[in-house]
Amino acid sequence: MFLKLVLWTIRVLIFLLIVVSILPELPSGQWWVRLWEFPRLQLAFILAGLLLLLGFHAWLKRAQKEHAVLLVLILALVGWQLFHIVPFSPIWPNEVPTADAQTLEDQSTFKVMTANVSYTNDSYSEVVELIQREDPDVLLLIEIDSEWEEGLAPLNEHYEYRVGEVRGEGLGIVLWSRFPFLEQEVRHLVSERRPSVFVTLDIPGIGPVRYVGTHPVPPGLQDRITHNDETTERRDSRVRDAELMLVARHVQQDADNRWIVTGDFNDVAWSDTTKLFADLSDLKDPRKGRRLLSTYHAERPLWRYPIDHLFVSDGFHLIDLDRVRVKGSDHFAITTTLTAARKDQEKPQASEEEHQTAQELVEEGTEDASEHDVSD
Repeated sequence: MFLKLVLWTIRVLIFLLIVVSILPELPSGQWWVRLWEFPRLQLAFILAGLLLLLGFHAWLKRAQKEHAVLLVLILALVGWQLFHIVPFSPIWPNEVPTADAQTLEDQSTFKVMTANVSYTNDSYSEVVELIQREDPDVLLLIEIDSEWEEGLAPLNEHYEYRVGEVRGEGLGIVLWSRFPFLEQEVRHLVSERRPSVFVTLDIPGIGPVRYVGTHPVPPGLQDRITHNDETTERRDSRVRDAELMLVARHVQQDADNRWIVTGDFNDVAWSDTTKLFADLSDLKDPRKGRRLLSTYHAERPLWRYPIDHLFVSDGFHLIDLDRVRVKGSDHFAITTTLTAARKDQEKPQASEEEHQTAQELVEEGTEDASEHDVSD
């Protein structure tokens, strides 16, 4: 009876894992479908445990044909999950080259920090101390409301330049910089409730660098949306996807410049949407070939995903990449130290099919925002 229960447990779990592995491949923006793009690493560990359980059952029952079939299914599922994860490990080639230590003495370097501080967090002084200790040249903070604006006032003594929008409900975003802004603008790409920061930094020894800081809406969020006098509802991924595609288009239209795009994307590094964003913009992910650098949830190590990102154009080399715990926040911060490299001036080479997919995502996201009263 016990062995029969173990076998049925293995069968049911394999069936469920097949379903949740297939779901993200469906062309759907529903949050409960897109949700399964996130836990690929966790699913791989569950499959490893299932493999041990299958081996235990085969050892006690003697291996049979069904064991072989189940083994093949488990290995195929493990391979599928690792296919998405392995590029973010040292066995993969670096997508952003490492800076040559011998030439750094003659090159300008700068540090970028990105952090979602969580608007319900009140550890203002601790976060200020962290920022002063890390000493970034460019600092993007997300979920800045009026209380955070007051708590972060000491930063104005250390950074001459600032742009952003302070808003409640986790919607604020503010950029501080030691470098002058040649251009600066706060844009609302799909929803008037969600700002993004667009600036051109004048970095000494490097020149103009285009910079975008963004925070798209997370799928599954119970947003405060009233529709036909009904209560709140969960957001799907369409508005998020549309925002990322619009940022990618913006980069693509000015590919001759150096670019940095960073923020809390509310999307994992290996998702189809993030990969499409990288293909359209031709931006590079410095985590590839190095490490996963999962940033959320900071307090739950077993359920942690890489949703805070920094992408750069090919005009940069990487000096250092790290994550830093932010007191009271459910996100780690990302710190990245960069130096300039030769820009190849090539245009992004996304396919026509990718452009068509991006256009559909933009149209669907804009329509979804309008239907649910978040576009204004």
